[in-house]
Amino acid sequence: MRRVIWIILDSVGMGEQPDADRFGDVGTHTIAHVWEHNKGLAISNMIQMGLGNIEGMKALDRTDAPAAAYGKCAELSDGKDTTVGHWEMVGIETKVAFPTYPNGFPKEVIDEFIARTGVPGVLGNCTASGTEIIKRLGEEHATTGKPIVYTSADSVFQIAANIDVIPLERLYELCRIARDMLHGEHNVSRVIARPFKGSNGCYERTSDRRDYAILPPEDNLLVHIKNAGQKVIGVGKIEDIFAGVGITEAVHTKDNMDGVDRTLEYMKDDKGGLIFTNLVEFDSKWGHRNDPEGYGRGLEAFDARLPEILSAMKEDDILIINSDHGCDPTTPGTDHTREYIPVLVYGKEVQPVNLHVRKSFADIGQTIAEYLGVQNIVIGESFLQSLGISAPPQK
Repeated sequence: MRRVIWIILDSVGMGEQPDADRFGDVGTHTIAHVWEHNKGLAISNMIQMGLGNIEGMKALDRTDAPAAAYGKCAELSDGKDTTVGHWEMVGIETKVAFPTYPNGFPKEVIDEFIARTGVPGVLGNCTASGTEIIKRLGEEHATTGKPIVYTSADSVFQIAANIDVIPLERLYELCRIARDMLHGEHNVSRVIARPFKGSNGCYERTSDRRDYAILPPEDNLLVHIKNAGQKVIGVGKIEDIFAGVGITEAVHTKDNMDGVDRTLEYMKDDKGGLIFTNLVEFDSKWGHRNDPEGYGRGLEAFDARLPEILSAMKEDDILIINSDHGCDPTTPGTDHTREYIPVLVYGKEVQPVNLHVRKSFADIGQTIAEYLGVQNIVIGESFLQSLGISAPPQK
């Protein structure tokens, strides 16, 4: 029974897109800059798959005999964040960017949030790094009980709270209320719960983050797979990104290695369909914190687990590894970057060909739809034939 294991290395971009100037991202190249900063990386498995052979890939080593098909995709949608990237992968083009708030949220938004939630007010209401703002406002938060509200260059309404001040379930409730009120002109792509712990200026974010995304349109790859009676398993924040739409089973994870562990557990099942995994630490822990050393260690840790994943694959399994945007940790800013995404496709029957430069992230989703024999998505061009694999009869 055919199955796809789809692993997203969140934010591992591979070079500026032609329109990067519109986003302030000229010169960005997440993976190459991490490689250069660390004077090379021990990622021999991805190198052997063909990561360094992708057109436009700088710095990385090449191989004369790639083990996987390799290429890169441009982003068709207007944006560079998690929601926009993942949505495009499954066939949803975002033609109008979600609203952003470089100067904080308007007074009417904050006033409505306070009125609906009953909180004694909010702190922050600005664009900030998550680790910086809890360090700056953590003590005032503990004294006043006011949640910390902030945003970024992305379309997000983030609520940070010390779990000893605002319990986790109450924080989630605040986020659900915010999600319910943020619509129309303030329809942000995600409301994010950012719990942390600690005291006296020493704070640490916990792994209990939750994303409350807007509902995606029903016409997308995940729904098509589910409607065909196949499994759609979300690992990590996949369930949150799609607000549960099209997901048949899901598990949240505490870090990248937990995500790999859970993926391997699901791979033991013989049922077909899709295992869809997001490894978020590249983005949340290293990209946004301008930590190229940590980013490099994270890539090496994932690469070291690849043999386990490959060994667990069954005859009809296809493994697809790609990212959803960039987040170059060597740039002065801490935000996502408008970059191409690398794509690696491996399977026992997959021909290790050059997929070149694809026009949309949706080419990946269209390929998955064709491979699993489900309804096509509305955008994207399948490259299944280039892999040397025929499509099954569509059900």
